[in-house]
Amino acid sequence: MKSPPGHRDTADEGHAGVSENMMKRKNPHKKHKSSLSPATKVLSQPSHNMVGCRIQHVWKEGGGHVVWKGAVLDQVPVNPSLYLIKYDGFDCIYGLELLKDERVQGLEVLPDRLAKSRLTDVNLADSMIGKAVEHMFETEEGPKEEWRGMVLARAPIMTTWFYITYEKDPVLYMYQLLDDYKEGDLRIMPDSNDGVPAEREPGEVLDSLVGKQVEYAKEDGGKRTGMVIHQVEAKPSVYFIKFDDDFLIYVYDLVKTS
Repeated sequence: MKSPPGHRDTADEGHAGVSENMMKRKNPHKKHKSSLSPATKVLSQPSHNMVGCRIQHVWKEGGGHVVWKGAVLDQVPVNPSLYLIKYDGFDCIYGLELLKDERVQGLEVLPDRLAKSRLTDVNLADSMIGKAVEHMFETEEGPKEEWRGMVLARAPIMTTWFYITYEKDPVLYMYQLLDDYKEGDLRIMPDSNDGVPAEREPGEVLDSLVGKQVEYAKEDGGKRTGMVIHQVEAKPSVYFIKFDDDFLIYVYDLVKTS
């Protein structure tokens, strides 16, 4: 039984050994349902074209190290050094410069490919995208806890999975939401005009902030810098942000927050 995510430590807080931030993202919500084929021992050296590949590497930070395995979902066009990775047993998406980050050591490509799967209900899947939802998660005490969020898109490569983010934890997560919906753990909220961008004239293009540098003021008076790396097609005011001091992907409505 897995619990919802709690407080998140940032990568620059300097934990001893392997960063606690890297550790406490393991299964923050509920049981991980894997669609990955098992790893084998035959490995190859990484190349620049790793999207769609299974990888493994050592994560070395401070005095500790651990081996991670996962799937490379995407290479960010505005920063080709940055890859989006879904690690085994983790529900959130990580953004790492796999070929540049000194904490990533011994990077290798596994020969096993992602298991092919097909959506069982394409119409239901399409109807979820861009919608506000209530997502239920198990708690250690027993009763389920409700998390409000938004379904952002179907995930690349692993197409039976969906990108989602939550009001209480605005980072990028990935779940097999059709299963949760059919099990009664996901409810699509009625459409509301609250927070919906104004209607645009036909042919009018909303200016994109992708590739722009951003600065975020922290409560302690400090600042975080980062880059806007993606615009959500279903909600053009919503963007993915990768901060320089963190390997999580944050999701913000930049029209609301500007």
